[in-house]
Amino acid sequence: MNRSVTLSLMFVVQDASHRKFTKAVMRLPPSDTPGKTPEVLASSSTVKHGKSRLLKSYAMVSLLVIFAVIAWSTAGNDFKPWANPFIRSALAFQQMTTADSVRQNAVWLPDFQVEIDAKPIVGVKDDVSGLTYDPDRRSLFAVTNKRPEIIELSLDGDVLRRIPLSGVADPEAIEYISPGRYVITDERRQAVIEVVIDETTERLDVQHNSQVAIGIGRNGNLGFEGLAYDRAGGRLFVAKERDPMQIYEITGFPFAGRPASALQIHDNPAYTKALPLRDLSSLYFDARTGHLLALSDESRLIVELDKAGKAISKMSLRAGKHGLKRKIPQAEGLAMDDAGKLYVVSEPNLFYKFSR
Repeated sequence: MNRSVTLSLMFVVQDASHRKFTKAVMRLPPSDTPGKTPEVLASSSTVKHGKSRLLKSYAMVSLLVIFAVIAWSTAGNDFKPWANPFIRSALAFQQMTTADSVRQNAVWLPDFQVEIDAKPIVGVKDDVSGLTYDPDRRSLFAVTNKRPEIIELSLDGDVLRRIPLSGVADPEAIEYISPGRYVITDERRQAVIEVVIDETTERLDVQHNSQVAIGIGRNGNLGFEGLAYDRAGGRLFVAKERDPMQIYEITGFPFAGRPASALQIHDNPAYTKALPLRDLSSLYFDARTGHLLALSDESRLIVELDKAGKAISKMSLRAGKHGLKRKIPQAEGLAMDDAGKLYVVSEPNLFYKFSR
């Protein structure tokens, strides 16, 4: 059984005429009760030495408490949503002090500025979700879910074609695998499904396509929300939105002639532990660095994770950040092309393009 932890911090603040002993006490909840928040108490005693005013210690109490929260919230794998602002603050400080050598070997999200800002996707009213770049066609693919479709987009967000999709209830993500081959997710069934698209494809029925359903932590409409593929390593990353938020790694799928026994599914606690996010909406794997980008619409944030799962850079999707005139309302898809351009789609039907 996990037990609560109490941290006591004692320090002294003194001026020429007073000495004040301040004790800050934080009672941290058990790690298996993520809904509870810490209790913070402060007590003090003052010894007078004259009439001059005492130097107040409230700021120091707050600072020490914040550092205590950061230290505790980054330990263990439990999702602590109340701790996310503290973790993000620590990441922002770390980002400012990162060495140039690390930045050069990273995607490094702070360098991006918006190039196309909130362009409506003409002909698509709502529910745009998921995004992937096809290096063979040099185009993007997204999905819609209420009226399931696969939509091919130009690199400037113009619709090239729309492919009606049947045999799937709630498509949320799409990922390029190899020429003409993709994987989509069915969020409610927590399934990943292989699809084939060529120049002549006008509609798709995927009911009998190769697929894998993963009945882990099923929770209605909080299932598989994002995909990313490591082509060199043959790893398919699958993001579960939340409750619990999780990133899985699947090897052996798509099957591509391999037996079903080759299929392996792993969770990756290191990735989940490092995420200063409230949910997961999309993923992108960067082949050059081996890093994973994770998108959260609730946190309005993209985070870069290194090979060890450590968060090393971030990109805010709020108004005024990275040249954005307004916040991105509900970011649902993330992709990069081979020229290093970063793309985001947001519900209801908005397209964004960022460049360094």
